[in-house]
Amino acid sequence: MEPQGYDEALGVVATARGRAARALERAERAAAAAERHERLAADPEGGEFHAHIAETHRRSAACHRSSAALHAAFADRTVAWARGKGSRPRFMTGVADALGTESAAITLVDSTQNQLAVAVSGEPALAAQDLEYVLGEGPCREASYRRRPVHSAGDEIERRWPGYGPGLTSLGITSVLAVPLETQTGCFGALAVFDPRPGLVGSAGLAEVTDALTRIVLLGPDADPELYGGTDHREAVQQASGVLSVRVDCSISDALALIKARAFAEETTTEAIARRILDGDPYL
Repeated sequence: MEPQGYDEALGVVATARGRAARALERAERAAAAAERHERLAADPEGGEFHAHIAETHRRSAACHRSSAALHAAFADRTVAWARGKGSRPRFMTGVADALGTESAAITLVDSTQNQLAVAVSGEPALAAQDLEYVLGEGPCREASYRRRPVHSAGDEIERRWPGYGPGLTSLGITSVLAVPLETQTGCFGALAVFDPRPGLVGSAGLAEVTDALTRIVLLGPDADPELYGGTDHREAVQQASGVLSVRVDCSISDALALIKARAFAEETTTEAIARRILDGDPYL
């Protein structure tokens, strides 16, 4: 007898493998185009132009290969889970593995830097992102606002973010790196890497994974902003904000602030507080 959800898992695997295959096809086309322009770059006339175009195609090929690897890794994990091995996989776990770390997260924001959604590799990353959500400060928020990488380690974490920093270090995290997810028209979020391996900052590998997430996984032809169901839009928190605003006669924004404050005071998540409100807890 197959495990529960086996047929659903097979469908997810087929989707992920299809995306990986198409990404590889695009990578091959980009690599072929790069080779053509590299040959043309040998001509003294227009050589610099073709060299630039070749470099662009090379970056595109690397980006597509990175995307293919991420989708293929997710497919492999899903197959293992369908066969009863381990827990249901998260797409971001593969991102963390590709970056040589155990913990990574993506935060998506609106034009005013409000956190819209988050996708994480596991519980430490989720706790870290919830801290940013509650306190309104942290590496993803800073990276997306300033549109440049942010790296902080050791005692500097608590000096840089007086509220967020102590909470992060209490999770056992000693270093954090965040890079913006940018398009030509703006920045829609950031990728955070917790306790990144030495040499990751400014590396080609980090650039390729970030480009793959931005240009293909989240926004490309095969885009899946839900990351195979792994993106949390904080629906429970939004719903609880509405319930609480009616209960205490305040605005939605004030109700959300109350939820965040209670979560911070009780050292728990906004999701946990929201669930209690939705379950009718009269003390909130």
